[in-house]
Amino acid sequence: MINWFYLHLRAIRHALHRLVSQPVGTLLSALVVGIALSLPGGGYLLLDNLGSLARGVSGTPEISLFLDMNAGAAEVAAIEQRLKGESELASYRFVPRDEGLRQLEAAGLGDVLGGLKANPLPDAFVLAPRREDPALFERMAERMRAWPKVAHVQLDSAWVERLHALLGLGRSAVLMLAGLLGFALVVVTFNTIRLQILTQRQEIAVSRLLGATDPFIRRPFYWFGGLQGALGGLVALGTMALGIEALAAPVARLAETYGAVFALSGPEPEASLAIVAFAAFLGWLGAAISVRRHLAGA
Repeated sequence: MINWFYLHLRAIRHALHRLVSQPVGTLLSALVVGIALSLPGGGYLLLDNLGSLARGVSGTPEISLFLDMNAGAAEVAAIEQRLKGESELASYRFVPRDEGLRQLEAAGLGDVLGGLKANPLPDAFVLAPRREDPALFERMAERMRAWPKVAHVQLDSAWVERLHALLGLGRSAVLMLAGLLGFALVVVTFNTIRLQILTQRQEIAVSRLLGATDPFIRRPFYWFGGLQGALGGLVALGTMALGIEALAAPVARLAETYGAVFALSGPEPEASLAIVAFAAFLGWLGAAISVRRHLAGA
């Protein structure tokens, strides 16, 4: 085990030496990888922020539960007891019919309601589910329609369905772009490692004469590709941070026009780590393919 760690540490030192000894090439490769990864990464981040902005502008989707006009206090209490047992419900509030009438009058419908002899509104519950999932809204509404004294269930989820559909389409497009650019980055690393092997052909031949095994020769190339990819991932994070900084003020002004307060957010630490790890994996994959293809003839 100690020997295994020593061999990998030696390979890392060798790969770092190669990266440092050619700073221009290392910088250009990292920029290529970083800019390419920042496109799908920034697109995915932008979609998440647009979803948050849309939810902030449109408000939290709700379910309105309207009761029968003849529902009494006991029936209202029974429905409230049922709501307390709903695990998928984040919160709820009871809106008595008199309060609903006052809300309509405050909304400017007092002249229309003034001509009515009696309050036409029923008691209602306004529900807020835990997740903004259209399927969840439908399941809850279907179940509550069968409750006693529930006259109508109104869903405020049409815009959520459209938003989910648009964001889903955008994420699919971003994933396709990520796949294409990932393939391109594997090709770039493949060619870089091929050139490394060609320039070190004599060194590899001497190492084999001295008894070096193929795994021993391959390790520095694997680490070279992985480290180069990781550097590209860091460049991608930096590029995304600069993009967020540049768009922060315009997005804030746009949110203000809708009466909302919104600020662009960067990737979470887990997402940042995933981007760097994915870039390192692409670099390692390109190196592995290139080594297996070209090292036999070196």
